[in-house]
Amino acid sequence: MKLLSQRQVLIGLALVALMAATRMHHFGSALHLPDASLAVFLLAGFFIATPWLFAGLLLEAGALDYVAIAHLGVNDYCVTPAYGFLIPTYAVVWFAGRYYARIHRQSWRSLGIFSGIAIAATSVAFAISNGAFYLFSGRYPDMNIAEYASRVAQYYPQYLTGCLLYLACAAALYVALTARGHVAAETTGK
Repeated sequence: MKLLSQRQVLIGLALVALMAATRMHHFGSALHLPDASLAVFLLAGFFIATPWLFAGLLLEAGALDYVAIAHLGVNDYCVTPAYGFLIPTYAVVWFAGRYYARIHRQSWRSLGIFSGIAIAATSVAFAISNGAFYLFSGRYPDMNIAEYASRVAQYYPQYLTGCLLYLACAAALYVALTARGHVAAETTGK
């Protein structure tokens, strides 16, 4: 088994902390940041290629949900038979991060490719989690297609925007840190 670098460990800890800090409020509010879980899984897939981290993040998400519901008064409305579909939801963004890691280049064009992959993966993740909730939760047995389309129009923009804001911040930080690293390497002759 390959050991993680110090950089990967620090990134992993930061991602775990980000999920812990934001998981309690799905869309966010004036007082709370939106849930960063989708972005966390995508970034973990990009930076750290170990399946045990994927499993660990799944366990963290479940544990945080349990604590929020059992001890912090968060509503359990979304915990239904569809809850298990969060595994393929998060797998989509994880594997999108893994895929992008294989094709990543230090270029502005690559940033555009990352954006496209992030939008596509987040959209597929939404389709899985949202579709599963409406199909399998038992909360909407008589929902018609017009009602479903109305709900998609209501929730999809927030779902996509929240994830993309975290990814944009991560991309900006990555660009800043790697640019600084290139400058430092040029000035030291490495």
